[in-house]
Amino acid sequence: MRLTRLQQAVIARQQAGLLRQSPAINTAQGRLLSVKGKAYLNFSGNDYLGLANSKALQAALTDGAGRYGVGSTGSPLVTGYHSAHADLSAQLAEWLGFERVLLFSSGFAANQTMLGSLAADNDLLLLDKLSHASLIDAALQHKGRFKRFLHNDLTALARLLPAESSADSHCADSQNLESQIAESQSAESHSLVVTEGVFSMDGDSPDLVAMAKLCAERDAALLLDDAHGLGVLGEEGRGSWYAQGLKPTDLYCYMANFGKALGVGGAFLAGSKILIDYLEQFGRHYIYSTALSPALCVAISKSIELVRTEQWRRDKLNDNIRLFQGLAIAAGLPCLPAHGAIQALIVGESEQAMAVSQQLREQGIWLTAIRPPTVPPGTARLRITLSASQQPDDIEYLIKMLQQALEC
Repeated sequence: MRLTRLQQAVIARQQAGLLRQSPAINTAQGRLLSVKGKAYLNFSGNDYLGLANSKALQAALTDGAGRYGVGSTGSPLVTGYHSAHADLSAQLAEWLGFERVLLFSSGFAANQTMLGSLAADNDLLLLDKLSHASLIDAALQHKGRFKRFLHNDLTALARLLPAESSADSHCADSQNLESQIAESQSAESHSLVVTEGVFSMDGDSPDLVAMAKLCAERDAALLLDDAHGLGVLGEEGRGSWYAQGLKPTDLYCYMANFGKALGVGGAFLAGSKILIDYLEQFGRHYIYSTALSPALCVAISKSIELVRTEQWRRDKLNDNIRLFQGLAIAAGLPCLPAHGAIQALIVGESEQAMAVSQQLREQGIWLTAIRPPTVPPGTARLRITLSASQQPDDIEYLIKMLQQALEC
C-alpha cells in the first residue's frame, strides 16, 4: 500500500506533464555536452565562467587527491577538517572581507543551516516570494513567525517589518525593574530578512543597498544567498553585494557556493567571527555531515585564484550577455528583464515549454524547460544560461532556432 501511494503520485505528475528525469551526460560539460553519443550546444549549465573543464582545476584536484586522499573521512569536528579546509576558509575570508567562513557540502545544506540555526523560535523570518527551495524548506521548519514578501518589493517588505522598538515612556519602580528586564530578555525577538543576489529562475536582482538601509532602520538582519552572483559580479567576482556597494558588515550572514561560476562543488557561509563561531557549535548540517573533500578544496582554491585574476572570463561572459539580449529584443522573444547570465524566456504552459525544448534538442541545442512546481503555474519557461565558453555563433544560432520553435 505504501508503494502504491508513491506510484500514484509519480503517475499523477507524469499525467500532468511535469515528470522530471535525470539525463546521463557522457562527457565533461562546457560549451558542448553529450547525451547518448550526441553533442549539443549547452545553454542549461551554471558554469558561467567556463571553469569546470579548466586544466588548471583538473591538475589542482589531482594534486589535492595525492596529498589528502579523495574523501575527508569524517565530520569537520572529528577527523574531517584538513589543512586544505583551513586554507580555503582563510582564502575566502581574505577575498570577500568577512571575518570567518564555514564550509559545507552543498548550498542546500548551507541554507538549511543559515536559517535553521540563526532564526530563534520567537524571531520573524521574512523571505522573498521567489526564494530558492532550500530557503523555503528551512523557513517552513521555523517554529516562529514566517512570511513571504512580494518579489523584490521593498514597500511590501517594509509593511511586514515591525517598526524599531522604543523604550517604554513610563518609569518602572525599582521593585519591578529586575522582573521587567528578565521578561524583556525572554521575549526578545528579531527580524531576519532573506533574499538572493541573483534569482535562479528569473535572473533578476534586488536593490540590495535600499534593502540594507531598510533593514538597518528597522533593526533587522539581512541574509543573502549569492549562489549565482559569486564569481560573476563585482570586482574580482566578489558577488552581487560587492557590485552594489555593500560592505561585509551590512550582511548578517552570506551564503554562496562553488558549483556555479567557480565550476566545482560545495558551499560556504560567511559572517562575523561570533556568528560563524555560533554556527560551528550549533549548525547541525555542519556538525553531523561528512566534510567537503579536501581534494575538492584544493581545486576550489585554484578556481578562486582564476576567478580573481582572469578578468577576461567575466568580460567574455558580459559580451555574450549583451549579444543575447540585443538579439532577443530584435527577435521579439518574451524574456524577463535581467542583466546577468540567467535569461528566462517565458513560454506559459508546461506542454508548450516541453515541446519547444524538444524541438531545440532536435536542432542540437540543450535547453531545459522549467515547469511547476519549480516556477508558478502558467509561467513555464526556458531558462537560458550564458557562459564565457559560448561563442557568438552559438548564441546567434540559439536565437534563430528559438524563433522557429516559438512560431510553430
